[in-house]
Order: sequence, then structure tokens, then C-alpha cells
Amino acid sequence: MTKTVYSLLYTTDVMKSVAFYEKMLGMPPLEAFPTFASFLLNDGMRLGLWSTSTVAPDVTPAGGSEVALVVKSADDVDAKCAEWTSLGATILQEPTDLVFGRTFLAADPDGHRIRVFNENNPV
Repeated sequence: MTKTVYSLLYTTDVMKSVAFYEKMLGMPPLEAFPTFASFLLNDGMRLGLWSTSTVAPDVTPAGGSEVALVVKSADDVDAKCAEWTSLGATILQEPTDLVFGRTFLAADPDGHRIRVFNENNPV
């Protein structure tokens, strides 16, 4: 069984999304091509960006979803929101305290939701 796990986001402009995620994640992509790119996250997890013009079979809209990034503290949530705002990210929800911890919500160039939060009860 493989240890690499991908979360794939379908995008209309892979290179535009690469530029966005490179700024927001503070790291270069592991690979970047005009129709596919990926970022190596933690523990073998990868974020893949795949062009809607080349994915097969065609993608159809489905229910809403989010990519979530966990940070160490509530202060880190606030700092990351300020950093992403200064880098031009669209903030959909300002930092707030919810039942699971402090969080904010941003959107990438294709409107994918990216939640940053700290866990009240980390495992």
C-alpha cells in the first residue's frame, strides 16, 4: 500500500494557482507543468492542482468542500490570516473562535475554500 496521499483540486489555470499556493504555503511546488502541479505537504501528503481542460473524465460540480491546514496556536491563525491578506488572498471569514478552535477561511483563484485553524484538542 502506498504512503503518498493526494488531495486534488481542479483548476482553470494551473500556473496561476501554483503562484497562489507558492505564496500562501511559503514553498515552491514539488513539480509544476502547465496542466498539473503538486506541493509536498507533511507526512507524504500532497496537494495536486489539475487543469479542468485535461482531467478525464470531465469534472462535474459537486458539493462544497474545503482544504484545511492546521497551525499550532490561535495566535498562529491570526498571524497566518494577516500574512495571507498582505499577499492578496481573498478572506471569506475573518479569524473567529468555533467549537473546534480558532479559524479563518480563504479562497484560492478558483474559489476553492482553504480553512486554517488550530485544534482545541490536538491528537
